[in-house]
Amino acid sequence: MIRDNVAVLIVEDDLLQSLLLQKLSLSLGYVVVGKAETGQEAIDLATNLKPDLIMMDIMLADDIDGIEAAIEIQKVIDVDLVYLSANKDKNILKRVSETNYREFFRKPFAIELLKDFLGQYVR
Repeated sequence: MIRDNVAVLIVEDDLLQSLLLQKLSLSLGYVVVGKAETGQEAIDLATNLKPDLIMMDIMLADDIDGIEAAIEIQKVIDVDLVYLSANKDKNILKRVSETNYREFFRKPFAIELLKDFLGQYVR
């Protein structure tokens, strides 16, 4: 199924993970409109580019984590979020539950699970 109309923003500070997410998104026909490594960059790109979907890591390269960035972004635009994180801290998981998100994948995740989710994603 071609999903050329789905704009994706990748927020990931690990270069290898970011490239993997980009390659997967493109292989499914998504349009990767931007990539961010920091929370502030994610906020700026999301509010300017207005993606349909954000793949969001939680621990980022600045003092704004992915949850804080998601909260700020969702104040401005309606966007679907998919969290990708290795963090198992209960406080983090509680904070995630207070945001509006579609899915949470714990790293390391099976690429097939993410691929299945993205393959069935409907805005």
